[in-house]
Amino acid sequence: MSELVAARHDDVMEALKNVIDPELGVNIVDLGLIYGIEWDDENDALVIRMTLTSAGCPLTDVIEKELENCLDGVVERFRINWEWMPPWGVERITDDGRDMMRALGFSL
Repeated sequence: MSELVAARHDDVMEALKNVIDPELGVNIVDLGLIYGIEWDDENDALVIRMTLTSAGCPLTDVIEKELENCLDGVVERFRINWEWMPPWGVERITDDGRDMMRALGFSL
């Protein structure tokens, strides 16, 4: 992890918590959709490695727009590397995410 990403990691992760999965109502960090963040020195951009709850998610554009909105002022440039392996599963949800889902009526 470059120094820039290390210094801003917490800021980026906090910003990403503002992106709510439109179907589940829980943020993408606590759902475990973020596989990692890195800095691309060559392109001077944040790279977000992430997945979705399903590869055929019809709301990809909505999530991408929310990412753009939440990272405005945090980083100048970013790109998303969509990753499908390993596939997302409920075991990736954080304890906070599980609490949020229970509050919304999901049983885990």
